[in-house]
Amino acid sequence: MWDFNVASAFGMMARTLPFILLRMAVYFGITLGYILVTGTGAGIGYGIGGFGDEGFRASSTMWGGIAGFGLFGAVMYWAREYILYLVKAGHIAVLIELIDGQPMPEGRRQVRHATAVVKERFPQASVLFVMDQLIKGVIRTIAGLVRGILTILPIPGARQIGGIVSAFLRVAVGFVDEVILAYAIRTNSTNSWASAKDALVLYGQNYKVMLKNAAWLALIVYGLGLLVFFVMLAPAALVVYLMPGAWAAGGIVFALLFAWSVKAALLEPFAIACMMQVYFKTIETQQPDPEWDARLEQLSAKFRKLKQRASGDGRSA
Repeated sequence: MWDFNVASAFGMMARTLPFILLRMAVYFGITLGYILVTGTGAGIGYGIGGFGDEGFRASSTMWGGIAGFGLFGAVMYWAREYILYLVKAGHIAVLIELIDGQPMPEGRRQVRHATAVVKERFPQASVLFVMDQLIKGVIRTIAGLVRGILTILPIPGARQIGGIVSAFLRVAVGFVDEVILAYAIRTNSTNSWASAKDALVLYGQNYKVMLKNAAWLALIVYGLGLLVFFVMLAPAALVVYLMPGAWAAGGIVFALLFAWSVKAALLEPFAIACMMQVYFKTIETQQPDPEWDARLEQLSAKFRKLKQRASGDGRSA
């Protein structure tokens, strides 16, 4: 089946409880922010709607809610690199120390310690964010290789199967970029770009093992996320009902937000802990394969860009 240890992953989450609580505060806070700002926008629209008939009020309430949702979404779009920097990368840093058997600070000191490690490796949030975007692009290229292999197999429906597999793998590899960042942090290299490049080559030469485990984790994480979505439909519908001029789609949107927050706060760190187990165990005695380096350079413009940055100052953006 899979190559990760579920009990060990839960143990790692328990040992990094301060970061789990931080993730919960951040992601549930984001969901609450969406609800409050959307509700405020709907309330303003409802008030404006008082100058017209019932149809105008319903329309202005809906557009007020949409405007509030969009405004908060724009704020979160600009804040995403700092969430990656302060929350995700920090959690990765302490998970690495657990894997390496290093002493682990407790309580808030764990968060301060991890933040210091991340700032030492990536002095600017923008550097880490750019690296993460390049890594995601390369990972998508590797996943695309699977579809390419399937489409040339002499079996009926291979192209359609390849399309389905490719779509599923695009979801599954969503946990992998943080594992690549983990390698870049773990190596303590002065050139983080070069470390990320090597990590991607190692990932590529072990793509069958990595994608298999990523696929299992995608089924687990998104299956549980779907369950949370259905459970949260009723309370989300209540929230919408309490808003002025309730709109039917709001319940589905808010249930999706609740499911997303549970996924990001609790399910993703579990998946990342599992993928880190598999990745570091798989590559333990390996070196980056020059053939895979050349293959990725040929196939991925983002990998070429990563190599260009690696050849310069690894700490610059």
